[in-house]
Amino acid sequence: MSNVLTLQEYQAIAGSLTLPSMAFIDGKYRPAASGKTFVTTNPATGEHLADIAACAKEDVDFAVDKAREAFEDGRWSKLHPSERKEILIKLSKLVLRNRHELAVMESLDSGKPITDCENLDIDEFVHIMNWHAELADKIYDQTAPVGSDAISMIVREPIGVVGAVLPWNFPLLMLVWKIAPALAAGCSIVIKPAAQTSLTALRIAELAAEAGIPRGVLNIVTGGGADVGEPLGLHMDVDMVTFTGSTATGRRFLRYSADSNMKKVVLELGGKNPCIVLDDAEDLDFVAEQVCAAAFWNMGENCSAGSRLIVQSGVKDALMARVKAHAREWKVGNPLDPQNALGAMIDKGHFEKVSGFLEKGKQAGYNVVVGGETIDGIFIQPTIFDGVSNSDELAREEIFGPVLSVITVNSYEEALQVANDTEYGLAASVFTANAKKAIRAAQAIKAGTVTVNCFGEGDVTTPFGGYKQSGFGGRDNSIHAHDQYTELKTIWIDLSDSAVDGAID
Repeated sequence: MSNVLTLQEYQAIAGSLTLPSMAFIDGKYRPAASGKTFVTTNPATGEHLADIAACAKEDVDFAVDKAREAFEDGRWSKLHPSERKEILIKLSKLVLRNRHELAVMESLDSGKPITDCENLDIDEFVHIMNWHAELADKIYDQTAPVGSDAISMIVREPIGVVGAVLPWNFPLLMLVWKIAPALAAGCSIVIKPAAQTSLTALRIAELAAEAGIPRGVLNIVTGGGADVGEPLGLHMDVDMVTFTGSTATGRRFLRYSADSNMKKVVLELGGKNPCIVLDDAEDLDFVAEQVCAAAFWNMGENCSAGSRLIVQSGVKDALMARVKAHAREWKVGNPLDPQNALGAMIDKGHFEKVSGFLEKGKQAGYNVVVGGETIDGIFIQPTIFDGVSNSDELAREEIFGPVLSVITVNSYEEALQVANDTEYGLAASVFTANAKKAIRAAQAIKAGTVTVNCFGEGDVTTPFGGYKQSGFGGRDNSIHAHDQYTELKTIWIDLSDSAVDGAID
């Protein structure tokens, strides 16, 4: 059953919200040590939402100190796993109880359509949190086959204090992708939300305290990358950093690790993902629907967006007629209106970047199949450019907007070559009725997730991350994500008869 309300109901909720504005450290809201703030606005309207605490190194140091204190005294890390599970499940229930408030807050802060916030982000937050919570008391450690004269135990221990740096495109989802496995494993965590989208992270921290997560375990430090992200990455008492965002910023966190304590770094980065449609693809209406979803969902502000349509020449005309029709169903406008499928770009700077690619496409002489225009200086029409070469800028740069480049190929082999001709390797999809071709293509494409006859990212049970410059050091989701917030320890117990044993006797 849909949880979506009416535009008028969402507007009423928006008008009644009390928005958080201070950092959340050691169990309570606190202003930045400097007293400074920065403005967060509704990207769709430019309306002022809140003055958020502009934290800096002093605040990061305080948050890390409190996280370390909480970790070392065991108030969370040494709780029985079943106790951690129950608290995390209670947090999920509180999120559901406050779902409309959180969905509206997310839409106002990010420009995301309210239907996505309600039907995807909230429900997925709860599902992912519960999945990792249930995992906490169901993962067994191991023993090694070392013979009868010894016992070797291989155990997981929480890694310690985790720094998590989040992107602005999926604030709630990326928050839960990080905190659910880290908290289930017993870690303490210091989170830097994107400066553009701090609100829901702050509210979740308040709900987490209400659920029973002890003070110091979950901390939210708001502010910019240079002021908060860099000191978090360089901090000598942070054991691990997990980051989702651009490849360029990911490189910085690798340098921060090398320049500090060689902390573990997990990166989930950008993508320029291929969507291959072969001549024998069936049900072209469904294929076209999936192509549009891959390109336009979340305004194309999605690292796994299928932004390169690689279509075999024999099926191109029939497919493009259907793609054109489906693209027109993606209505753009007020994010709080449930009738709209696309909201606003995250801010003016990003709008200028994406609209600049529209102009480049037109100047290059590509065929504009649909769209190509902007609305009210912040919205981008879903746009399709045909006639793009894979060597062109539109096919190589991560635009992060609702822009699809169509590349025509003549063979299966050429399709795979074009798909792999990118510095990225996050996701891909293949549409074909030939099972052997599908499996061979999935094996050949250098990407962390390959879907066959659909667009998607898997689910919480499947690891998500990339090859090449799309990822480093680990994966989000699945039991693999849970494991990356732990350290492996071998405990070796000697049972052999020895001279020492005889002397003791």
